[in-house]
Amino acid sequence: MGRRLHERTGLELDRRLAPVDEALRRRYPGEAPGRQPVHTVYVPADRYTPDLCRRWGEQALDALDACPPLPFPVELRDRVVAKVSTEPIEDLRLDFEDGYGVRDDDEEDETARVAATALRDGPRPAFVGLRCKSFDPDSRDRAIRTLDVFLDALGPPPPGFVITLPKVRAVEQVAAMSLLCAALEAAYALPAASLRFELQIETPEAVLGADGTATVARMITAAQGRCVGLHYGTYDYSAACGVAAAHQSLDHPVADHAKAVMQAAAAGTGVRLSDGSSNVLPVGDATAVHRAWRLHTSLVRRSLTRGFYQGWDLHPAQLPTRYAATYAFFRESRAATVERLTAYLDRRAGGVLDEPATAHALASFLRRGLDCGALDPDEVGVDRATLEAL
Repeated sequence: MGRRLHERTGLELDRRLAPVDEALRRRYPGEAPGRQPVHTVYVPADRYTPDLCRRWGEQALDALDACPPLPFPVELRDRVVAKVSTEPIEDLRLDFEDGYGVRDDDEEDETARVAATALRDGPRPAFVGLRCKSFDPDSRDRAIRTLDVFLDALGPPPPGFVITLPKVRAVEQVAAMSLLCAALEAAYALPAASLRFELQIETPEAVLGADGTATVARMITAAQGRCVGLHYGTYDYSAACGVAAAHQSLDHPVADHAKAVMQAAAAGTGVRLSDGSSNVLPVGDATAVHRAWRLHTSLVRRSLTRGFYQGWDLHPAQLPTRYAATYAFFRESRAATVERLTAYLDRRAGGVLDEPATAHALASFLRRGLDCGALDPDEVGVDRATLEAL
């Protein structure tokens, strides 16, 4: 076959698109490496003690004993009990915002020092951090002061440390947070770009700006690589949209819209997503507990099927259903996923013709199942190095 185009044409296109290629590479590096926790637990900072994780695990097991039958299939019992007994909390936030409230400055300073010292010296989960107050005018100085006092007492932050910035309303607030992190790194001789934060998307302005743009996408850019997560704030967002309190939930249409925008904005950037919480807690008599467990299970599963692999938990008795719903989600699709991925690697034709992008999704699914404890290595059929390569 002949060719009539001169090679200069391709060279000219390379020249023109080189800046775009580089911008796309920086903006969309792909899925973040490493483990993502399946949940984040928020506790008021003044209630944190080094034995908190152990106590939450014990209370979760007590709830299972006190309210039979198990709120999940019996074949998951050993796996769930083992998880709650050994690693009840994967990701912990010490809360200085809504869960803590407004205190005088001396009291919050002392809370920050005590909590940071306990976090530094005691056992802690794999992922930890704190939620400061928002950057709104009336709480901005307090947010800065708390971070300063906390880091002074903490010393070098442990691996997996992250700061949660709540009630973000403007791109400029995110840029200011990035600037603050750089200043804190300089003040405490921390490695450059070592302080990372997540944004709580709990205001309509963070989803849709006054200029009609998706604000959250611009926020990721303004973070200059420091934003590692977008967390949906169920109740603040729903209330701001005018949803009646009785109908505020993770599965309300306004929540689905906000999370769909978040998902599109974060896709390919390495910024992870987290759904919000259910405020229907498993407390009271057995009937009330089981009702809350059923709701929590359905909401966790709904989030997982929509690509939100993390959520918030507010009570120890939510841990069993968090892990059971997560484990069931991965285990139910394990065999079919392994078969499809193996067929793709073997280049075998089957009932489903998978493309490289789908192979990536299959491998990511199995990796997440391994990371959270839903799957064992001998159940996956593909070695970890192959999964990571895909």
